[in-house]
Amino acid sequence: MKLYSTLSGTMEPLIPIADTITLYVCGLTPYSEAHVGHAMRAVIFDVLRRYLEYQGHDVKHVENVTDIDDKMIARAAEEDITVKELSERNMKLYMRQMALLNVLPAHIYPKATEEIPTIIEMIQRLETKGIAYDISGDVYFRVRLNKDYGKLSHRTVDGMRAGARMEIDKRKEDSMDFALWKSQKPDEPAWDSPWGKGRPGWHIECSAMVSKYLGNNIDIHGGGQDLIFPHHENEIAQTESFSDQPPMARFWVHNGMVQLGEDKMSKSLGNIVSLQDAFDSHSPNALRLFFLNSHYRSPLIYREDILESQERALERLQNALEPSDSTSGMLDVTGFEDRFVQAMDDDLNTPRALAVLFDLRREINRARDDNQDVTSAQSLLAHLGSVLGLQLDYVTDNSGDVAPLVELLIKTRAGLRSAKQFEAADHIRDRLTELGYTLEDTPGDTTWKRS
Repeated sequence: MKLYSTLSGTMEPLIPIADTITLYVCGLTPYSEAHVGHAMRAVIFDVLRRYLEYQGHDVKHVENVTDIDDKMIARAAEEDITVKELSERNMKLYMRQMALLNVLPAHIYPKATEEIPTIIEMIQRLETKGIAYDISGDVYFRVRLNKDYGKLSHRTVDGMRAGARMEIDKRKEDSMDFALWKSQKPDEPAWDSPWGKGRPGWHIECSAMVSKYLGNNIDIHGGGQDLIFPHHENEIAQTESFSDQPPMARFWVHNGMVQLGEDKMSKSLGNIVSLQDAFDSHSPNALRLFFLNSHYRSPLIYREDILESQERALERLQNALEPSDSTSGMLDVTGFEDRFVQAMDDDLNTPRALAVLFDLRREINRARDDNQDVTSAQSLLAHLGSVLGLQLDYVTDNSGDVAPLVELLIKTRAGLRSAKQFEAADHIRDRLTELGYTLEDTPGDTTWKRS
């Protein structure tokens, strides 16, 4: 398999460092509910993991949770709850939504607040080496001592400017130096440290988690393209300065961004489609298909008409799995799996891989019309679909038979909501969505339809 690495700017063969492929993906900062961009990132790296496992590799997958930062603190204050309560609520919802999308859970979900000792140990070592310095309880990284700083984003230090999620502080030796540890401000959560009470900076948490759970040299580090600078650039600088064992990651894999119109979908811009809003209108399976129809490094424009077309495309794949009693000759499916593998080996080219599935679907329909046995071809279609995380099952149109049961569940859900048992009510909605029934809440009523 060849993957594009942002670090080298080229396609390179994926040769694992050891028997188990190590995969670290930057996860959620749960100050609000997940949006469609988060879902795209999760699906892309889920497919990468699924394909590596399909190829026979063992994979160790770690996804962090940034459960303490400025936005977490501000949102918790707005809602008059603790940062921990905010994090736990939104992460619980996120995990339910990932299950609906058929995203495999990471093996470990480390939280920044639970990794403070490891973070402090890393900062202390950087300070001992003279790479970090303390100013009244704030600890900064000396960027200019890292001779190849900028190698991921392919920029020079002099060509960069402080900003984004970096603190501007006139006390710093250099405007590009970034925070490793932040001293406590009034009413903020804080932990004891050699520099006084405070909390970790954004970038150091990932360096500490990668080092602790996967080692100083890993196979793949992933995330959205918006993290290349400063976050991932700073991770490399910290980790390689800490370990003196470059490279931190053999491959830096970055997915493109979901756009709403001309702009990147972003919480900070306020132009987001929440994942729950997307689920209210479309099946999780169709949403996954939507993500995979574009190459993972390309930008993706979110449009309702495109999502609707994915629902119809999904239905065509599902219908190809309709059971058949034809027995006069077996459909020959030689070459389809090889084409699928060639596509996926070419930098995870899911659009080409999906084209193979639709070609196979067309051959199944033709053969069934000719009264050929298509059972092995149907098994292959379902199997290759599962490598992409698609749940392909033929659905008999029996909505008339289940209507009374769905109506009963809707009434039960309404009663739970009236009793403020929202978690149980959400569970009914999520389960019905999994089964292919979309609920639409309107003032005073709830309607449903078969996805």
